[in-house]
Amino acid sequence: MSSEIKTIGVLTSGGDAPGMNAAIRAVVRAALFKGYKVKGVRHGYNGLLTGDIVDMNLRSVSEIIHRGGTILYTARCLEFKTLEGQQKAAQACREAGIDTLVVIGGDGSFRGAKDMAAQGIPCIGIPGTIDNDIACSDYTIGYDTAMNTAVEMIDKLRDTTQSHDRCSVVEVMGRNAGYIALNTGIAVGALVTLIPEVPFDLDRDVISKMKETQKTGKKHFIIVVAEGAGKASDIANEIQARTGIDSRATVLGHVQRGGSPTLRDRVTASRMGYHAIELINKGIFNRVVATRAESIVDYDISVALSMYKTIDTALLDISHAISI
Repeated sequence: MSSEIKTIGVLTSGGDAPGMNAAIRAVVRAALFKGYKVKGVRHGYNGLLTGDIVDMNLRSVSEIIHRGGTILYTARCLEFKTLEGQQKAAQACREAGIDTLVVIGGDGSFRGAKDMAAQGIPCIGIPGTIDNDIACSDYTIGYDTAMNTAVEMIDKLRDTTQSHDRCSVVEVMGRNAGYIALNTGIAVGALVTLIPEVPFDLDRDVISKMKETQKTGKKHFIIVVAEGAGKASDIANEIQARTGIDSRATVLGHVQRGGSPTLRDRVTASRMGYHAIELINKGIFNRVVATRAESIVDYDISVALSMYKTIDTALLDISHAISI
């Protein structure tokens, strides 16, 4: 047990992701097992500014590993982005007896953790975001569940699409990252997948491919588009106008954030939460926990925030080849 640390705070910040509760559970129970006290900060960094802090015990995290969302809630906080807000948040930690924070969230949450560290409150970050867009980590908590939700919804949509010989343009989450769209597109056998990382031409990449597959007898189509690549409604309208095929847009939206986390998300979250407490117990702070080749690793928070993640566009080649 680190002699300098007696009480650990834990919060979730940014968009919620399935598996956050599993991470909270692991942090709380691993910390208590090693002799620390734990406090939960509700509603993210905003909770520090409003004093929304509660004591956590073993039973605080009972029966939550299977639940989506976050029992600690989450919120955006404009005040915390100011130096005065950060100073106020650090002082709130000191007044509550919190010696270090475990922050579960995305890049914005980690920037907040770095700011807290600058104010004298050491932090550990755990990547929780369905977009899988944390550069230092191969995998983020919530990603697998979100993809499985999208696959389930599109599989249901395919039934009605096939019955009516329609084209369904399905918009999935991913404002700046196409990971959900790319993998979901392959999993559902989408004719075309559009992602923000790769510019597309509607005539060349969508319309022409639809017409080619029509010649082989295909009569219904699934197009998957990441929200950052274009609006499903606009694309569907253009397809119908240019081909005459009845085309409908479906936006899956925030349904992808919810639901019971998959086994992968539960296990990864538990491993990451435990690793965060191991770092604190060794007196190692201001790190971001990550996965690398299926192992749990960690990076200096400044290094983690400076890293850049590229998407595996080879998956687009695979999708293009086998979706004809």
